[in-house]
Amino acid sequence: MDRWTEIELFVQVAETGSLSRAAEALNLSNASASRHLAALEERLSARLVERNTRRLYLTDTGQEFFQRARNILADLRDAESDVNAAALNPTGVLRVTASLSFAMHHIAPLLREFTERYPNVSVHVEAANRYLDIIDNNIDVAIRTREYEPDSNITIRRLGETRRVLAASPGYLAKHGFPEGLDDLQRHKLLVYLHANTPNELRFTHLASGEQKTIQIKGLLETNDGQIVRAAALDGMGILIQPSYIIYDDIVAGRLVPVLEDWDLPHLTINLAYPSRKHLSAKVRAFIDFMAGHFAKMNYERKWTGRFAVY
Repeated sequence: MDRWTEIELFVQVAETGSLSRAAEALNLSNASASRHLAALEERLSARLVERNTRRLYLTDTGQEFFQRARNILADLRDAESDVNAAALNPTGVLRVTASLSFAMHHIAPLLREFTERYPNVSVHVEAANRYLDIIDNNIDVAIRTREYEPDSNITIRRLGETRRVLAASPGYLAKHGFPEGLDDLQRHKLLVYLHANTPNELRFTHLASGEQKTIQIKGLLETNDGQIVRAAALDGMGILIQPSYIIYDDIVAGRLVPVLEDWDLPHLTINLAYPSRKHLSAKVRAFIDFMAGHFAKMNYERKWTGRFAVY
């Protein structure tokens, strides 16, 4: 206990530049604060603080110890905050954002279970096929397919990984045939999702040889919504390029058939993104843990990165 008091006191001294203000912050007498600081320096066998008649300042050793001690105390406070938040009953409005496709396939089907488990939480789902600013839009949790957030105030938790798959309906393939190689795509009707990275440029890697090839495409249909692309493919309009998490069930059910399975497109990482973990509310932690648990239970990453039959 005394060691923590000594470290807390030292950090307060470093931050306030005053032993008396540090003592006041920790509800200690000046004499007691002096003893704690002296005990810390004696235990470390190092001079951490120098004083003269005008001011107090850290030695080089003290400055280095301050940086590490401050981080340790911050981690301890976060751990205590997390425990306290987990112990509280989640309440309030939870604002979640995701693409329309993800919201339809992987949020909406879970809402009843989540709200039954946490009846004091009401959920607001903002479906958007663009990345809303989390802070400006007062978002609690965003589900996104990118590996990092440009804002350092945003924390991410990885949910899983997914392939991008080329697929078409059995009817389309019966009429137009299977593409036997990448060059064959030029004669096929393609359905393009415009919010993909470089939607009109596909970068392939051959699974067996490692050969890389980039092709330019033009869509018969181009849209900013994955569900429109999916509906068009199911209707036999052409070949789509979509993440497995959107069309996996269609492929398993035979409504869509994957093509060119010996080539791979860059995978996508699915993350939960939310404001800094400091003082994370119980409702946010509950949803994050709920989603992560569901993804692990369903073994989605294995399903969504696995190969389908090669045609």
